[in-house]
Amino acid sequence: MRFESPDTIEQAVELLNTCDGISRVLAGGTDVLVQLRLALVEPELIVDIKKITGMREITAEDGGFRIGAAVSGAEMGEHADLVALWPGVVEAMELVGSTQVQGRATLVGNLCNASPAADSVPAMIAANAVARIVGPNGTRDCPVVDIPVGPSKTSLVKGEVITSIYLPAREDNSGDAYLRFIPRTEMDIAVSSAGVNLTLDTDGVVTQARVTLGAVAPTVLVVEDAAKAIIGTKLDDEAIATLQAACSAACNPIDDKRGTIEFRTKTAGVLAKRAALIAYSRAGGSK
Repeated sequence: MRFESPDTIEQAVELLNTCDGISRVLAGGTDVLVQLRLALVEPELIVDIKKITGMREITAEDGGFRIGAAVSGAEMGEHADLVALWPGVVEAMELVGSTQVQGRATLVGNLCNASPAADSVPAMIAANAVARIVGPNGTRDCPVVDIPVGPSKTSLVKGEVITSIYLPAREDNSGDAYLRFIPRTEMDIAVSSAGVNLTLDTDGVVTQARVTLGAVAPTVLVVEDAAKAIIGTKLDDEAIATLQAACSAACNPIDDKRGTIEFRTKTAGVLAKRAALIAYSRAGGSK
């Protein structure tokens, strides 16, 4: 196994593109090192990207924030302006692992691990986050929703590296939230989860909404019927009930030791309801 720590993204891309065997990108390492310890993968090459300019930075951009690929969850939580703009995304990332893990785990790593139960991904997709990707054919931007294509599989091609995540600017009277259910009180994997991002007009009526579900399908679900259910409302009981039903109807989960199909389906709807109410409150709405 070869370990490289390049100084530029171009060097990293070249290393990954010319590797004939399995390769891994190392940012925080909280997934890669576990895979190595459990002998789940035997990479020919590991490329550490932490020395590359911009990888450890959170930068204001066009009213939003660009988060470098090696920025840790702990660093996100300490960035007051980022927390104020996208609290749901930050809270989702802060659910990944223990306090110690938070010092290393990254938003991009959580995305590229492509787990259906990843905590930050439903929140990012609800926020319309965009990944910046550099590869052999240059630089491209891709919505986060299009990155995971199945459990442990992404749409990235050979030699490509996600260098940052962009969380966009948002209108006034906007709010987001993310919730999950886990069997234990902390440090567990989501049985189901929900992210909600919405915007209100000056009267407290929802004008825009995006609702996502995690851990109830091979990839994160964007539930358009749930968003439609609350647009044009002040989250009255009927609208919330329709949102909840739409979320449960969209689920396509599995049975496993952490939860049954029926349980995941029910809790996904409940979590979406609760996340919507939190997001509504954060946007300035009152119930």
